[in-house]
Amino acid sequence: MGNRGNSLFLMTTPTQHTPARGKPADYGQELVKRRFRLTSSLVDLRNKTVLDFGCGNGAQTIEFLGSGCRITGVDIDQQDLDVLKEYLQSNNLDSIVAVRYDGSTLPLESSSFDVILSYEVIEHVQNESQTLEELSRVLKPGGEMVISVPNKGWVFETHGANLPLLPWNRVPFFSWLPHSIHSRFAKARIYKKNEIIRLLADHRFDILTTMYITAPMDVVKAPWLKNLLRSTVFTGDTTTVSMLSTSILIHCRKN
Repeated sequence: MGNRGNSLFLMTTPTQHTPARGKPADYGQELVKRRFRLTSSLVDLRNKTVLDFGCGNGAQTIEFLGSGCRITGVDIDQQDLDVLKEYLQSNNLDSIVAVRYDGSTLPLESSSFDVILSYEVIEHVQNESQTLEELSRVLKPGGEMVISVPNKGWVFETHGANLPLLPWNRVPFFSWLPHSIHSRFAKARIYKKNEIIRLLADHRFDILTTMYITAPMDVVKAPWLKNLLRSTVFTGDTTTVSMLSTSILIHCRKN
């Protein structure tokens, strides 16, 4: 899926019953580096136990190597996990463990993690409330979570939509439609900042920081155009302008 660092979970709506399979981010993309920089500025990861929920092929997970933490990467897609495992084995790395998840109950002990990371995943799960309850269960009291979700204010539909005669993944302005219409055709949920804040607060997470992540332009193929956009319009890791942001990042704490 567009600009994702993780493998797809499942999303169903009243008119959509076939899960959309997303494309995990590539190793070394600007987006995964940007998420790492932002997360590292918010959370002290040294000597922490960390859960990367929806780790996919590990493109995002490995960015945290060298942070002094031990990471458990969880995903439902075995093929993506195999890519991560192969990377870990070929580089003789033992600070990351890859675990398969059935999409319902995390095979992890309660209160076993200091920090949870989850980037562009919650919009795909079948049940948001159940998923957040599971994340809360495995997070220690007072533990921190950094989560990102697609931003409804961004001009393009990054996750694609099942629209007649429009097979292009980056559908302009479709994300701006009311949720009642968007949910009928979209391949993933999408959020306004106040909506994801309210959802997390409803599941007993105290909001510490929210920010708009600047569009990384990883999907732009021409290097000259990509560099131009990054140096002029889409500068920096964060922005105050919703229309320039693909994702909303939230730093919260289990209360």
